[in-house]
Amino acid sequence: MGSSILCQRSSKEDTSREKYNRRDVLKSFGTAISIEILAGSATPFTSAANAADLIQKRQRSVFLSSIKETLGNTVKEHQDLIPSILILALNDAMTYDKSTKSGGSNGSIRFSSELSRPENSGLSDALAILEKSKQEIDMYSKGGPLSYSDLIQLAAQSAVKSTFLSSAIKKCGGNEEKGKTLYRAYGSTGQWGLFERQFGRNDTQEPDPEGRVPKWSKASVEEMKNKFSAVGFGPRQLAVMSAFLGPDQMATESLLQSDPEVKPWVEKYQRSRETVSQTDYEVDLITTITKLSCLGQKINYEAYTYPIKKIELSKLKL
Repeated sequence: MGSSILCQRSSKEDTSREKYNRRDVLKSFGTAISIEILAGSATPFTSAANAADLIQKRQRSVFLSSIKETLGNTVKEHQDLIPSILILALNDAMTYDKSTKSGGSNGSIRFSSELSRPENSGLSDALAILEKSKQEIDMYSKGGPLSYSDLIQLAAQSAVKSTFLSSAIKKCGGNEEKGKTLYRAYGSTGQWGLFERQFGRNDTQEPDPEGRVPKWSKASVEEMKNKFSAVGFGPRQLAVMSAFLGPDQMATESLLQSDPEVKPWVEKYQRSRETVSQTDYEVDLITTITKLSCLGQKINYEAYTYPIKKIELSKLKL
């Protein structure tokens, strides 16, 4: 009898190959699966708590990016309100009192009784524009409405970035594209990391006490120094915050230069603004804004997060 030719493998060998293929598929699937699916299933490949934390960070990051885009557009459309937005953020934070641990960047300036105080004169238009932006932001938020304290400080960030970009464009002879390239190459965008992590400020439900914030346009340098000292800042921070103290930065700096303690810092930042990168000025300003924006706050690092729908792997068809 002639030898026969086997056209298929034995059942034992076939079963082994089938198991091997399935194991490979599952292994590949497990590697590529998203964090959201892993968090919603009890698997040995990850800790549910760690996965949930990663998801919350991602949710906050996506939301923050959208907020910055919205506020960036608002600032771009209302360049004339940049000085008011900066003062709004400063005055909201400067109500902080170290002895009582009260006040600070808590959104209290939104209340009409506080907004109408002499030191806040002329800021209502800026707040109104930001409230319109807040309505838009709250519409697309999946994790609840944006707090006023976050709104005001993030708007100040957008305003400051706008001034940095404008300076770069000016250095390029008014060429917007070249200015943007210069800012991306030499600007301080990467210095905002800590500021952006302090996202989740809580709003107060009542105005802060009166008499804590001077009217900057009428204050003496000594009064400004005393107020900055009261919240933990010195002449250096006062000098770098000159753009926040009134609509005319040069006039403010001229006044600050009359003080021997503040003058060296003013001159340092003026020289820095003449350079291509403005490094000293921009980095010190961002550092000061970051500290200022958290006065009196306990950041909620779970703010604006939301539950996701769980997916059971056992119900997925491979």
